[in-house]
Amino acid sequence: MMRTTIDKVKIKKVAGGVSAPIGYQSGGLRCGIRKEKLDLGWLISETPADAFAVYTKNLFQAAPLKVTQASLAVKQKLRGIIVNSGIANACTGDRGLNDAYQMREQMAEKLTTESHYIAVASTGLIGEFLPMDKVTKGIKAINFDQQSPESFESAILTTDTREKKIALQMKIDDQVVTIGGAAKGSGMIHPNMATMLGFITTDAVIDPIVLEQELKDQTNQSFNMITVDGDTSTNDTVVVMANGLANNQLLNRDHPEWLIFTEALSEVFQFLAKEIARDGEGATKLVEVEVEGTETEADARKMAKAVISSNLVKTAIHGADANWGRIITAIGYSGVQFDPDQVIVKIGDKTVVENGLPKRFDEAELKHDLEQDEVKIFVKVGSSNQIARGWGCDLSYEYIRINALYRT
Repeated sequence: MMRTTIDKVKIKKVAGGVSAPIGYQSGGLRCGIRKEKLDLGWLISETPADAFAVYTKNLFQAAPLKVTQASLAVKQKLRGIIVNSGIANACTGDRGLNDAYQMREQMAEKLTTESHYIAVASTGLIGEFLPMDKVTKGIKAINFDQQSPESFESAILTTDTREKKIALQMKIDDQVVTIGGAAKGSGMIHPNMATMLGFITTDAVIDPIVLEQELKDQTNQSFNMITVDGDTSTNDTVVVMANGLANNQLLNRDHPEWLIFTEALSEVFQFLAKEIARDGEGATKLVEVEVEGTETEADARKMAKAVISSNLVKTAIHGADANWGRIITAIGYSGVQFDPDQVIVKIGDKTVVENGLPKRFDEAELKHDLEQDEVKIFVKVGSSNQIARGWGCDLSYEYIRINALYRT
């Protein structure tokens, strides 16, 4: 990624989330998978929307991923997504796959549409079967006339402590275009997707080929640049949908207002990614690492990932310990080639390493900065303008407690 400047005044945040764009509805209810929590969510578009998805790199791909892949393979369009939390429907064999297909069929029947227009997503405990009697009753109980976006955003959560949503609007061809998003994720989070689900919607008219590439590019710069604990899950999915109801002229890279749209899209992806990192299990601080000066963007991403993934860096930040040696160590083993004599490291606005050597700083002032709920680390290793940002969190005692007692 290279630095660009866009007139962000043309982009404004609006109320709502994933169903804020024209023609989308969403909601959630409790079907009984989880105790006293919403656990079944739905998202629909009035018309078939161009749709694309990216998935976990874990070789154990859960049954819902396979069903969603099968749906999108038909026409690359979706009308609805059905999501359950509490049970991941992963490592469940033929029965789990049949259950996921059953969810697809039931949602298609409820929406009176063809089954390939439905995607399925699940999140929760691995290795257990879905209580399909409860899921079936839940899908039958969905009332499309009573949408509740907040219920959808709550129903998809597991160990998350809060909903994650955003909606942005801008003018394209004098038409109001909206992008909405919702996500879940808190633990088992690591670059190359994680135990997270992301849903991005827009009413823009956009070239499907370009939309698919944007999904991949934006994911690489957002969801694939976060980490909580280094684990990559079996169910990770990010879906993007565009139903075209805003009636703007076709958006592609030649459109004069293309950069406004992509800036808004990037803000949605990165906001949701940062919210996942901020809400990491047991986390008390959001950590942002920016790397600049590598030969390629891929190298910058690789180095940023190394820093945010380091347990020693994460624990130092939790303890507000300005132990910059741990940052230096992480960039040194990142696998990226650089000249150590050019390295600059900043924690917040304070330089702690300059030209590869320690620089004196006020320990008390830096400790105060590290005690804040957002900590920024900047690393510069050369003169190029290639940059990448990654996001993570501190590693706390609470993370151990949550995961030691996860099944109880």
